[in-house]
Amino acid sequence: MNKDFLSITDLTTEEVWLLLELAKELKAKQKCREPHELLKGKTLGMVFMKPSTRTRISFEVGMYQLGGHALYLSPAEIGLGTRETAADVARVLSRYVDGIMARLFAHDLIVELAKYASVPVINGLTDLLHPCQILGDMLTIQEHRGNFDKLIVTYIGDGNNVVNSWINMTTKIPFTFRIACPAGYEPNKQITERAKKSGVGKVEILHDPKEAAAGAHVLYSDVWASMGQEAEAAERRKVFKGYQINEALMKVAAPDAKFMHCLPAHRDEEVTDGVMESPASIIFDQAENRLHIQKAIMVKLMAGR
Repeated sequence: MNKDFLSITDLTTEEVWLLLELAKELKAKQKCREPHELLKGKTLGMVFMKPSTRTRISFEVGMYQLGGHALYLSPAEIGLGTRETAADVARVLSRYVDGIMARLFAHDLIVELAKYASVPVINGLTDLLHPCQILGDMLTIQEHRGNFDKLIVTYIGDGNNVVNSWINMTTKIPFTFRIACPAGYEPNKQITERAKKSGVGKVEILHDPKEAAAGAHVLYSDVWASMGQEAEAAERRKVFKGYQINEALMKVAAPDAKFMHCLPAHRDEEVTDGVMESPASIIFDQAENRLHIQKAIMVKLMAGR
């Protein structure tokens, strides 16, 4: 692997498969309470500009299970890009810790962190990309479906960082990714064009949720207004009306279709409570698998396995 993991495009196809296999191995060890202290004595510095439930807990617990220690660095303590430059933070942290995970707003800040850090940097989320989430999602789909053969994943909603990373995954694994979004809310154009040129998977950008959901094996949703977009929330609720995943839309998908959501969810907004609580929902398997895939990422980067 590269020194850092900022995007799924940093991985080769072989490395994607290896991470999935390692995650399954580590998950099995954790379930059996078998020690797997592959990062014993190592420390992960966790830089947060955006708060999170799953990101902090999964990385912190993951480092503990791997025998290491995770250090939470709050926005007030770091002030990345304001109180101190990303370049200076990267060089200071590199003297103290064995790896850095950052959950930020601006993607260029994590690029700068990685440029100046001498230790591995992991993208816990930026406004552009959410790569750990999608690797965990692929692990979840693999567990429930067995494989990715002829897989169709349909995302209903905003063309955000989750969507951009799903599109990046189509450059590594051959499957079809569809998004149904309102006009003007499409995913990153450069990322989409690069994926289409890769010739590996297939990307379809549509505007009709029913058309996009037809025959899909996974229906996926996220909040309509992400963190930092609170001022747009009221307007976005108007724009995205009609882009809700509900029981009727699930019936358009494949008979055994699953529902996924990266959480947190606004129940009865982008998805109905009924779908969230239905047997088709695998959202909590998704949440758990963030732990296992991120442990695999940390082992690969920080232990050189």
